[in-house]
Amino acid sequence: MSSANFDGREAAHRRAMYKGVGYSDEDLRSRPHIGLVNPATDLSPAHAHLRQVAEWVKAGVWQAGGVPFEFGALATCGNIPLGLETLKYELVIRDVMAASIEIVAREHLFDGLVLLSSCDNLIPGQLMAAARLDIPSILFTGGPMMAGRLEGRDITSADVSEAVVDPSFPEQQLRRLEDNACPGYGACPLMGTANTMQILSEAFGMSLSGSSTVPAVSSKRFTWAQRVGRSIVELVRRGLKPARILSPNAFRNAIAVDMAIGGSTNAVLHILSIARELGIEVELDLFDEISRIVPCLVSVVPNGKYSVIDFHNAGGVPALLAEIRQHLDLSCFTVDGLTLEDCIASASVLDRKVIATLDDPVYSEGGLAVLRGNLAPHGAIVRPTSVKPEMRVFEGLARVFESDQEGLRAVQDGRIKPGDVMVIRYEGPRGAPGMKEVMLSTDILYQTGLDNSVGLITDGRFSGFNRGAIVGHVSPEAAAGGAIAVVKDGDRIKVDIPNRGLELGVSEQELGRRLEQWSPPPAKCTSGILAAYALLAEPAHEGAAFRARYENGEISRLSR
Repeated sequence: MSSANFDGREAAHRRAMYKGVGYSDEDLRSRPHIGLVNPATDLSPAHAHLRQVAEWVKAGVWQAGGVPFEFGALATCGNIPLGLETLKYELVIRDVMAASIEIVAREHLFDGLVLLSSCDNLIPGQLMAAARLDIPSILFTGGPMMAGRLEGRDITSADVSEAVVDPSFPEQQLRRLEDNACPGYGACPLMGTANTMQILSEAFGMSLSGSSTVPAVSSKRFTWAQRVGRSIVELVRRGLKPARILSPNAFRNAIAVDMAIGGSTNAVLHILSIARELGIEVELDLFDEISRIVPCLVSVVPNGKYSVIDFHNAGGVPALLAEIRQHLDLSCFTVDGLTLEDCIASASVLDRKVIATLDDPVYSEGGLAVLRGNLAPHGAIVRPTSVKPEMRVFEGLARVFESDQEGLRAVQDGRIKPGDVMVIRYEGPRGAPGMKEVMLSTDILYQTGLDNSVGLITDGRFSGFNRGAIVGHVSPEAAAGGAIAVVKDGDRIKVDIPNRGLELGVSEQELGRRLEQWSPPPAKCTSGILAAYALLAEPAHEGAAFRARYENGEISRLSR
């Protein structure tokens, strides 16, 4: 244990610093040291309550004979920059989070980590850090928010996002939506990226079984927090590390759960990036393979009408795991110190309206599909559970835009007609840079009812609760010279979700000629973290994370 680094004459300077905080010789020399990552902030209801949660975790650590060392981590809320170019920072925070935890944990010699988080890119950033450090770690989520209520129905932040892009939506009604959409702490209670990743943390075995969907405002979250504190000390004493838990089959389990919940498309990027921290090869084709055999069972928005709170009350993650057990490796180990099979031994579904059966699923296939073709030879992602039946196979004329904002204005001005296929490019990892979420154009299509007659294709990514015939993560991206860079207005594009096709209707010779004539546009960012990301980020089909590659002893730009 790191306490060995605080014993002896040569460690006097270390002890002096911690004694200045208030720790004792006994704390420093003979007890497990537990780092507690806390991104508590006043900037988001998803993280504002983590100050209280952290106190209960620390209580559990002390109870079990460990010593907690809390340190802060940055946290943002993607709803704040929604509609602005600064939204491109949202994915980058994942890698910054992982690096910041790595730095603090290495310098301060922790024996174990408790990772607190609630939201989209912070959870995978923390899991990437745990995998990179490979010291005993438990991720404890902040839990979902309760749904808001307005005029007798549940509402969420997604209702506000979709209303705000429609200039005809009444101002007074919009104000009522914003006043009631977020009634308290927690992550937005739909199957967006935040709750997808909270659920997947448990499916990976990196969160205590049954903990991830406990409502943020429930006192049970504090009870669980104490248990997490006690459990991390036990994990340290047993030497149970993430590399033991995050096995190749644990990744298969997580992908199966993602399909069963109809999870966010962003989960693909995150699962790929966590796997690469461990040197585990997970390819896009694995997502499609599992999607064809594991159907969507969870009827939570946008795949149904229920909230994640309803999912929790229906039995939560353990109940879902029990329902799809035939598609899982139940021998995988978890931070509970048990196998997955042990964790779900007594679990059962309590509400079939929310969690369906394998024999009668919400959708016959899983929540994601991987499309390929001359427009995306390295793959693209779609969420078929949110696509209307008439749009699962569609063909139309390209309408090309260089940004999400341009696409929004085109719809608002009436320039987008049924049968069009909107192409929004230069929003990928290198092009944005930062792989910006394309949310304005997708929301206006849904709000105006064009989602049943207009498709959208982009090299960017989407909100975790996107709806419609929307294809993203097109790879190679436009900025890397992918085919999407040379699409022209009026080109025919065909999307065939059942057959996993994405084709640009031009000849191979014409496509080759266009690509030969293409040259990259000037970089949008030439300084700061976004410039570094544009240089070092992997392509979307590999997870879009920071990664330096060494060739002949030198760092080189990543291949595309």
